[in-house]
Amino acid sequence: MDAVAVWVRKNGEWAIIHRCRMCGAFSSNRIAADDNPVKLMSIVLKPLAMPPFPVERIEEMTRLMGGDGVLQ
Repeated sequence: MDAVAVWVRKNGEWAIIHRCRMCGAFSSNRIAADDNPVKLMSIVLKPLAMPPFPVERIEEMTRLMGGDGVLQ
């Protein structure tokens, strides 16, 4: 199992989303008191550090979607 994401449950408790290396199935487990907070934050921030789209083309993509393409 690989930790791939973190989500917050309705009660505010964090849970880690794991994906099975063999079949690709996802499962969720709440975080434990001994989980490394730095590692948890690295999982949380991964989509920001490695976005699924080319950041350098965001203005172009915004224009294509009808926006003015200006980053503010």
